[in-house]
This record gives sequence, C-alpha cells and structure tokens, in this order.
Amino acid sequence: MTRVAPFGSWSSPISGAMLGSSGVGLAEPWIEDGVCYWREGRPSENGRCVVVAGGPFSEPRDVTPAEFNVRTRVHEYGGGAYWVRRGTVYFTHYDDQRLYRVDPGADAFPITPETGARHRYADGRASSDGASVVCVRERHEPDGVFNEIVLMPADGTSDARILAEGHDFYANPRLSPDGRKLAWLSWDHPNMPWDGTQLWVADLASDGSISGERLVVGGESESIFQPEWSPAGELHFVSDRTGWWNLYRERDGSIDPLHAADMEFGWPLWVFGYSSYAFLSDGRIVCLHEPVDGTQRLAVLDPITGEMLGLDLPHTAFDSPYLVADGSQVLFIGGSPTLPAQVVSLDLETRAAEVLRESETVEIDAGYLSVPAEIEFPTDGGTAYAHFYPPTNADFAAAAGELPPLVVWSHGGPTAESTQEFNLELQYFTSRGLAVADVNYAGSTGHGRAFRDRLKGNWGITDTLDCINAAKFLAAQDKVDGARLAIRGGSAGGYTTLCALTFHDDFSAGASYFGVADVEALATDTHKFESRYLDGLIGPYPEAADIYRARSPIHYTDLLSSPMILFQGLEDAVVLPAQAERMVAALEARGLPYAYLPFEGEQHGFRKAENIRRSNEAELYFYSRVFGFDLADRIEPVDIHNL
Repeated sequence: MTRVAPFGSWSSPISGAMLGSSGVGLAEPWIEDGVCYWREGRPSENGRCVVVAGGPFSEPRDVTPAEFNVRTRVHEYGGGAYWVRRGTVYFTHYDDQRLYRVDPGADAFPITPETGARHRYADGRASSDGASVVCVRERHEPDGVFNEIVLMPADGTSDARILAEGHDFYANPRLSPDGRKLAWLSWDHPNMPWDGTQLWVADLASDGSISGERLVVGGESESIFQPEWSPAGELHFVSDRTGWWNLYRERDGSIDPLHAADMEFGWPLWVFGYSSYAFLSDGRIVCLHEPVDGTQRLAVLDPITGEMLGLDLPHTAFDSPYLVADGSQVLFIGGSPTLPAQVVSLDLETRAAEVLRESETVEIDAGYLSVPAEIEFPTDGGTAYAHFYPPTNADFAAAAGELPPLVVWSHGGPTAESTQEFNLELQYFTSRGLAVADVNYAGSTGHGRAFRDRLKGNWGITDTLDCINAAKFLAAQDKVDGARLAIRGGSAGGYTTLCALTFHDDFSAGASYFGVADVEALATDTHKFESRYLDGLIGPYPEAADIYRARSPIHYTDLLSSPMILFQGLEDAVVLPAQAERMVAALEARGLPYAYLPFEGEQHGFRKAENIRRSNEAELYFYSRVFGFDLADRIEPVDIHNL
C-alpha cells in the first residue's frame, strides 16, 4: 500500500552504503583474439584500478597483481592506463607512474626507469611483433612539464626514443597495420583538444626513426578526435569541421565524410583511451553517435554507401565512448537510466550479447528508479537542455498539492555532458522524494560546436543562467516547488554552483564538490593541461585579470544569502583545497549556515567507498535541515555552522 509522506522523507532501498561499496567503475575495454579486457575502479579497495580479463564463456579474472593500481597521471585526469598485445598487458602503476608489463603466467616488471613519478606514461600501443611500445610520455622537470611521444623496447632494455616533441600536448599515437606509419594528435596552448587539434602522419623506420612528417588535417579551430588505421591501412578520424563531430577517411589524398549528419560521433578528450568507433572484419564500422534527442546510440556504418543501421539494444547512455571490436565481436560499455553501466560483448553475426560485468552489484526494483524526461527550455541566448528526474518511489506519494524540492545538477568540465546513464547517487535522492534536473548548459557536449562555443568568454554567466532557467522552467510548470530550489555540482559544476549562490538569489541552498571559488587562482595555480583553459572560457590572463576577479565568487561573498555545504579532497591537484578553505572562511565571516567536509587521501573526485557514502548522506542531511523535512534514514549528523 502506498503511504503518504512529505517529499524528502521517503524511505528507500537505495542506501548510502550502496553508493560506495556496491559498484565499480568500468572503463577502457580492449579485445584481442576473443579475450575481453577492461579496467575496474573499485571504491571498496580505496579506489584501486585493476585490469580484468574475461569473455563470453569465461569468468572475469584480475590480470594485474593485487599490489598494483592501474592509473596514470598524464594530464592529471589520466585514461589510457593500459594496453594489450598477444596476452601481454602493459600498464602504468599509480604510485610510481612507471610503465610495467605482465606476461601470461608471469610476474609484473617495470620497463621504464624509476623517476619518483616525474615521468608518466599513457595511451600506448605495442608493435605487431611485440618488440616495442609507442606511447605518450609526460615529463615533470625543474624547468617545466614536457609532453611527447616516445618509442621504447617492450622489455625495458634501453631508454625511450622521442618521436614527436615541441607541441604542448600529444595524444593517440597509432601504428599502421604494417608498422610503417605513425599517426598522432597534437595541440598547443591556449587550445583544449575540443577547440583545435592537428592530426599528423609520419613514416616509421625499422630502427625507430621517423621521417616525412605530414599534417593531415586540423588547426586552431578544428577539433580532431580518435585517429585510427583501418585493417586496409587507411587513416580514419573524427572532425568537427562542419560544426558536428563526424567520421572521415583519408584516401589517395582526399578527405571524405563517411556519414555527414548533424550529430556527434566524437567526445571531448578529457582523458586518454576514448574510442567511439571500431572496424569490423567485413569492412563496416561500428560506432557510437549522439543525435540531439538526449540519447546515445550504437550503430553500424557502411563506409561505401554511407548507410548507417542502428542496433536494437537497451543501452541509450555511453557517458564515455568506450567501444572496440575484433572480427565481428564488439565490446562496449553502456547503460540506460534504469540499467547500470555494463561491459557487453556483442557478436554482430549471431546478434548474441553477453554482459561480462556490471558496474552495480545490487538489483533495484524499477519502482524505485526515476526515468528522466528530456526537456528543452528557453534561456538567455537560445535554448538549453536537461534531463528531468521526478521523485519516484513505489511505496510513497506526497500529499495532494505538495510539490517536491528540486536539486539542479551542474556537470563538470564544463565541456562535459549529462547523459541518461544509470546514476545510483542521483537515484538515492529521487527515491527519497527530491526531484533532480541534470542540466546540459551552453558549453556542453552533444549539441554541436556552436552550442559548445556559446560558453566561450561567458563561463560563470551563461552556464549559471541556464541552470537557473532550468529551475524556473520546471517551477513554472508546477513540476517542483519554486521555494525549495537547490543546486549542486563538482569541479566546474561546483563553480557554476558557487556563481549561482553568490551572484543570484534563485536557489535557497547548494552543494559544492571541489568547486572553483577563485578562477584567478585556477588560472595561476593548476596543472599544465588546464593552465590555459580559461583563456577561452573567460579571457587571456593576466590581461583579463579584472574579469577573472569579477567572475570569482570568493570576492563577492557579501552577496551570499543561501546555506551551502562544501566537499573537498585534500590531495586535489586540479582545484586546490585552499579554494574551499577560503570560501569556508568567508561563509563564517558572513554568519551564513554552512558545512565543510574535507577528505584525506582524495583527489579531484572521490574514489573511496566511505567518502562517497559520507558525502551523499551529508548532502541529503543538509537539505533536510534547510528545506525542513524529516529523514527516514539514520544519518550521521553534519556540523552545520550558524544554523
């Protein structure tokens, strides 16, 4: 029988303990000779990452030893932390950032020298004979940080040889099938890889030297994504030269689109290892793409006719593009609003699909899962988008006429994207009677380059207004209680949260996860990858120092009027803890209700089970005190100052 209770006070089978301990992060699939690999991030093991192998007819098994954490710090965000050749796994160990190899049945051993984690490796490939490895290397030296592409013996018997250097960043070094050519991406400050990159090709000799370096495509205003060689040796890549990331092929000096459409086949290269398309043995291409309808899909593309056939699968969310293939076997990671992310092996000949691993080990009845509606809403300068999740719980309903509190989720990046992926943390809130609007504000991926570029020069303004207008739109439709609006976000989403709470008064509460309070500090004290990011989002520094100050909530705390809870990892190298601590001091000086939870051992994003649980429970507790509803759960209280 359905019980009537106020929104926010509903009991739910989705417990706080589930958020940190029930699931694993899934990333970076690999397939070779029918053996499937992927990388798991395990909160229950303090966030340790492990390479796992399995297949349609075999149980998953760890292939990297228990003492290793497979994670690279190149660009700080990492990715591309391992690769496989003939059953040998090459990987970067987090603690020392050395490159290791582990042969079948053997112990792991390092193939790069000990440098105290100053030299870091990512995004590699082994040669066809397994004798050498090519990858990205990032060197942290006294005179700066240097990124390059290197070639080294796969047994570590001699030093690495630099193949490409001189640009600020490199990615995707890819060997042609015959091993005679090398393709790669480069880009330079102030560009980010989704702004403009260059695709290069060079001849690679048997002695490891390169020659005939040639610029294929790209530039300051054309973003290239995922260069790959087909089995026939033809170079493919994704370009946004038309305003949309579409798939292209170079053949006989001609650059040809394979399926021209107003949809995205590419993603922002925040981490290494992304793959949105792969080659099948019959010459077709399996690919992930995103129409502008809030979903993501898997399809097969015929490069001769340009015809694309969608696959009838339950997966509609691929938050990160992870797709590989071998013959007719496809391996991908996907989910849906009610389907946790899965590692799926799909045989396109038999259409047999097998789930090899799920990100969540608990099963939740569909009656407790909120299914989002895709909304478009008017905002300053055009239209923006959001996934609206209404409160959903099979056991409860609110009294007639009561409207739920709304929490607007502002994603990070800011050039990231909210998708209709299964998110147990989000469902933790909706199953207790809170509504969530997961906003794709201007600058988000998935809606073409023009939509991304709307944020240029306007960070802190356009994104904030889009989040505000999403809340106003839903309140005007009587979907939510306009008097109980909150906003939360992490990293860049935390900055949007802080801007909304500082420069506007539409929200009555907020939660900032390692959010940016001082964009000037972010411009002057962060890692190399993002050190010029704000040139495009705000303006060149220090020339635009006055704009940076005007956009920094820390300088305008006298405008704050809403309660706030802040979460921060104390080893965060992207947004330093000092930013949160300065915001806390300002809130205390203002006498506003606030809570601050710092976490030892956490970086930019929480990976430990106990901290994932604590942060979500603390956020819910904070809302209950601010919005005035009782909690069904017994949650460890949060010390809320000035309340």
